[in-house]
Amino acid sequence: MTARGTRFRETMLGRVRLGDEDRERPVRLDLAVRADAVLLPHRTTRAQVTGRVRIAGRADDAEARGELEISPLARRRIRYRITFTLEGRRLLLDGWKSMSPARPVTSMTVLPYTLYEDGERVGEGTLRFPLATGLLPFLASFRFPRAEPPTSGADRHLASRWDGKPGRTEVWYTTLTDPATGTGVWLHHEVVAPTDGSGAYAHGWVAVFPKEGPAEHARFGPVPWTDGQQGFAAAGVSAGPGHLRGTAGPFTWSLTETPGGEPVHTFPRWSWRRPLLPASHMLPAARCRYTGTVRHGDHELRLDEAAGASARIYGHGNARRWAWLHADLGGGDILEVVAAVSMRPGLDRLPPLVFLRLLHNGRTWPRRAERTAVGWAGLGRFRADIGLPEWRVSGRVGRRRIRVRVTQPPQRTLALDYTDPDGSPAICRNSESADAVVGLERWWGTWRQEAEWRLAGTAHAEVGDR
Repeated sequence: MTARGTRFRETMLGRVRLGDEDRERPVRLDLAVRADAVLLPHRTTRAQVTGRVRIAGRADDAEARGELEISPLARRRIRYRITFTLEGRRLLLDGWKSMSPARPVTSMTVLPYTLYEDGERVGEGTLRFPLATGLLPFLASFRFPRAEPPTSGADRHLASRWDGKPGRTEVWYTTLTDPATGTGVWLHHEVVAPTDGSGAYAHGWVAVFPKEGPAEHARFGPVPWTDGQQGFAAAGVSAGPGHLRGTAGPFTWSLTETPGGEPVHTFPRWSWRRPLLPASHMLPAARCRYTGTVRHGDHELRLDEAAGASARIYGHGNARRWAWLHADLGGGDILEVVAAVSMRPGLDRLPPLVFLRLLHNGRTWPRRAERTAVGWAGLGRFRADIGLPEWRVSGRVGRRRIRVRVTQPPQRTLALDYTDPDGSPAICRNSESADAVVGLERWWGTWRQEAEWRLAGTAHAEVGDR
């Protein structure tokens, strides 16, 4: 039996005085904490932290990372060490809550801290846990999941689904963003089994999206498809459990992939097991981290814990028109969107059907993937306006509604062509450095904002058509 871990979320508010300023600035930390053991007060527990650090007018880093040492009795402290970016500088927030029986509330809610840059002190301040507004959300956020075994559940979704039937397309693809340079990377691996029964072939491409300048790409294949038990392997390129390697034109890449979180089924879960729909889409893990190198020409991109995800598609070919978004919202929150118009007669007359999955505060919304698509077809609750350079998705399920606006600047968008199993062409316009604004609201007698995320150059998006 696997051991249980602990997950919770915490928000702290306060102020900071930076060494180069004479005044204090407001600070807000929104943290997601993950430990591989159940928290017990008599022992020391170490936990990983991800989240967002905001300093008014100076910093807004949604990719902050660090660790907690939770030792309220053994060492009488809860220590926070969190790294984040302030105007291109990498800072360390280091502080602890000192436990005291004489003042239990203050000692559990007040965090004095110091900011360091390369070991030098550059600021100091105090954070406080807001009991009046933060206690109930903090308590409600606690989860005690079973720790994942060393072999991640994501691996079982990498084996090929193709059963030898003609007229099928299968895709393994990975998208990520380098936190140091803002460069986006896209690795696409595809198997096509033509409708006419000729042999299945494998092909794909690699693309790099610098923060400044045009995207660069190279293709590999096509070559006959022969493997698939451990993922994709063809033309000297492989995408398997924990690794991505290959060569295409001037590109060479070697990456390790560390999955995190449970699988996400963008389409209904049953559609992946039983391919009755025109296609199905899923992520073997909600989010992943990538370390390694991508070389192209004289350039080398070194990745260290880059945020991204790998996804899988299995179906009969591309849609008539589609839009896709993968957004790492920080703090463990993820948004995945697919909006598409099918090629099947009858379905091709419908507006785009929306499949949307939001992982927020440790929960997936909506609970069933069908809700966003069936709701639009039957009740008009979700809709998608697909276009370029901007496209939108909006809708409501239950007491929540969401609005998504994606911008794919032309200078950061790459157009590539596809061929379906029946030989018909399609084209996608992809950006691994897109912008996105996501607004989530909840009904409390009136609509109130629950969360808002703004991604500048870190959203992964695509629009395709015929």
